Amino acid sequence: MEWFKDVVLGENGPTIAHTVFVLAAVIASGIALSRIKIKGISFGVTWILFTGIAAGHFGVSMDPHTLHFIKEFGLILFVFFIGLQVGPGFFSSLKSGGLKLIALAALIILLGVVTTYVIHLISGEPLPTMVGVMSGAVTNTPGLGAAQQAFSDANGGAVDDTISLGYAVAYPLGVIGIILSMIILRSMLRVDFKKEDEGLRAMSDETHLPHRYSVEFTNKMLEGKTIAHAHTLINRQFVISRLMHSDGEIVMADGNSTLTIGDRLRIICTEEDREAILAFFGEPIEMSADEWGATAMQSTPLVSRRILITREEINGKKFSDLRLRTRYGINITRVHRAGVDLIPYQGMELQVGDKVMVVGPEAAVAQAEKVLGNSLKKLDHPNLLPIFIGITLGVLLGSLPLMEIPQPVKLGLAGGPLIIAILLGRYGPHFKMVTYTTMSANLMLREIGLAMFLAAVGIEAGDGFVDAIADGGYKWVGYGVIITMLPLLIVGTIARLKFKVNYYTMMGLMSGAMTDPPALGFANTTSGNDMPAVGYATVYPVVMFLRVLSAQLLMLMAL
Repeated sequence: MEWFKDVVLGENGPTIAHTVFVLAAVIASGIALSRIKIKGISFGVTWILFTGIAAGHFGVSMDPHTLHFIKEFGLILFVFFIGLQVGPGFFSSLKSGGLKLIALAALIILLGVVTTYVIHLISGEPLPTMVGVMSGAVTNTPGLGAAQQAFSDANGGAVDDTISLGYAVAYPLGVIGIILSMIILRSMLRVDFKKEDEGLRAMSDETHLPHRYSVEFTNKMLEGKTIAHAHTLINRQFVISRLMHSDGEIVMADGNSTLTIGDRLRIICTEEDREAILAFFGEPIEMSADEWGATAMQSTPLVSRRILITREEINGKKFSDLRLRTRYGINITRVHRAGVDLIPYQGMELQVGDKVMVVGPEAAVAQAEKVLGNSLKKLDHPNLLPIFIGITLGVLLGSLPLMEIPQPVKLGLAGGPLIIAILLGRYGPHFKMVTYTTMSANLMLREIGLAMFLAAVGIEAGDGFVDAIADGGYKWVGYGVIITMLPLLIVGTIARLKFKVNYYTMMGLMSGAMTDPPALGFANTTSGNDMPAVGYATVYPVVMFLRVLSAQLLMLMAL
């Protein structure tokens, strides 16, 4: 049985087998417990942190250097694949429709930091401990990692266990506090779900998704002009996908199509631009999709098909480079990227993983499909080179001293890889880098990284957890509740009364500002629609970055 003692108990010192066994056992038991739900609410994979703390409390140990590597590498994997996922939609979320929500989310973060610092001044709790409590209260694991690394870098590799202990103590009521804040705001602001449902159309407009409209062309100034010429006269993004002539014939439209009085146009644009564009061309009319699908020319029926871009040669190329309209007589009406529908334009760079809506004669659409790829099997093959290049650059950026106040300020192993991943996700195709990973692969690697990080943090902190609670750590629970709920209640009230934010979107905003999936799950169940998810996705990329940065800056104030 000596082999069993070596592997399970590590009696003869830490070995690779013992390290892997402990790590896997902690993660497996945490994931098993994550399936426990209380009134539909679960702490998810955060149970891994608690099982790690329990293991550490009962004397389970690992080699400190190995434990540190597992923690840091897990954190890098977690934040990098978050950044890679949100990168394609990161900068588009900064445009006008999302700026209001992002500003409100930033205000929640600012109030949380101020509340943390004020509690530190009043209570006398060490600021590093309060940063850990804040990270748990706002359920933000990368912020915890950034805070721990900032402390370690400034203190020659030293570790303050109260940072992770504060996180573990504050986290459970952090999740509950977010949901409780939603319920309190609903009652306090007298939210009527029927009225909120009536506002869903207006809220969908804020996402700037493409809509389809029909117009009868009446602008005599454009009589005989081409669609390309019309584009130069109005500074709006739109696509005219089809033309119906006065004899009922429906044809594909491209830049060379000539406009004639009496033609009917199928226009795709955002709701925001609708009024200006429709007035520019003529009079809005009602035509169903079936009417546009019919054609007098049965020899060349029009079909529409979503085509997945899978050929690496297309990655980073612009629509103007491909000349799909002139070569094949087809029209691209929408581009679906990172969960968002975009209106195509000639200068748009395509990325592997994009889905484009192609309209045209069936034979022409088939030709375009061959050019673009549309092979799911190709997307299943992982593109490892950009991942490891990104991690390399992220570690370099995270280790770069940005300023001295008085210790070097660094983005750290959480901030550096996150920023590089966002930039790669957005601009990688510009440099012919295929950064696409399937959602399942991204989620798998992200969750493995998070599980490694939480297990290592828990084992590291478990030895002194009970003593810390007995010595006054129970107060951290109350501090965490204040840090969680006060900013949410203040900003939620402002969002509703000042900016008239729809309650469904506000729930998504609150969940996203706290980067908390369980709260988003509650919001989705309560609303019965996807508006909370839209609000969550709008603020999440910026919030993730600000959470990491604010935790580091607050930690540096303590040094």
